[in-house]
Amino acid sequence: MSTVSRFGSLAPKTKNLIVAGGLTGFVFGVYFYTMRAVGGTDELQTAIDKFEQQKSLKEVETGLSSKP
Repeated sequence: MSTVSRFGSLAPKTKNLIVAGGLTGFVFGVYFYTMRAVGGTDELQTAIDKFEQQKSLKEVETGLSSKP
């Protein structure tokens, strides 16, 4: 409980700086965590690439089978 009483005895500007620093650290932490989690795997792009690859293979197969 002594930590809370010491925080109350600080000047208002000092308290604001401590709170602003804590909030800024939290926001940056969440941002970097999110970017790392999202950037690790791009499942949607992998699925799109696979679909385009299958589409191009079908076009090649139909092109070869239609030629006499």
